[in-house]
Amino acid sequence: MTTTTPTPTPALSPLTEGRLVRDVRLTLAHFRAQLLEMIRTPVAVIGNLLFPSIALLFFVVPQAAIAGDPVLATAATAQLSAFAIASTCMFTFGLGVAEDREKPFMPFLRTLPVGAVPPLAGRVLNGIMWSFIALIPLALVGGLLTEATLSWGRLVPALAAVVGIATPFTLLGLAIGYSMSTKAAIAVVQVTMFPLAFAGGMFMPPEIFPRWLDLISTFTPTRGARELFVSATTGAPLAGVFVAVLVGWTVVFAALTTIAYRRDEGRNYR
Repeated sequence: MTTTTPTPTPALSPLTEGRLVRDVRLTLAHFRAQLLEMIRTPVAVIGNLLFPSIALLFFVVPQAAIAGDPVLATAATAQLSAFAIASTCMFTFGLGVAEDREKPFMPFLRTLPVGAVPPLAGRVLNGIMWSFIALIPLALVGGLLTEATLSWGRLVPALAAVVGIATPFTLLGLAIGYSMSTKAAIAVVQVTMFPLAFAGGMFMPPEIFPRWLDLISTFTPTRGARELFVSATTGAPLAGVFVAVLVGWTVVFAALTTIAYRRDEGRNYR
């Protein structure tokens, strides 16, 4: 009879562990610095926070058939919530990064031996945090003026969905911000966000789309975000294709952000 000795799981080397700890600390430092910078100019995000709740107030609340039905009201609030998350991330970071690149502090910051991960991860964390803040006005309007509800059992899926939506759209905003000037970024974000929002069913339910538009909509990141948040808040079934599309776009946007960051670094700081 022979016995085998289990192979111990290799531990992280001190160097690797030190790098992980360093990257986490630097990410948190960038997150804090970027957060303070945004708090100093809150008007930059106020419009993104209010527009979706105003749309809910004017286009959903007056329709008694929707506002008075718990399922329809929750779904309508959820799809506008997905728009709030996407627009907050894209406008805040698409324009914010383009503006930061024109400030004197950015050249100094980019010369520090930090690497790409901490500053980008810090911005993604800020995108997630501001996404949660963007949902507060919508939650108030939907909760007080409609029959929209969110049970305790749907709270954790809803919170996870916010992270799943905020991450790709923050990355898309970063890709735009690191690629263009402020003036160009404003136009590109607007031209990109609103058509995607309409095509993704964030302003009107995709059930009323013609077949050809529904097919196109299926492969947009906004449709994946809309379906994910509606499913998370209402418990409706979520088709796997929408998860796959959203994950795929997240990978694409992450690659575009990395390429834009490196190109900007090579163009301006070498």
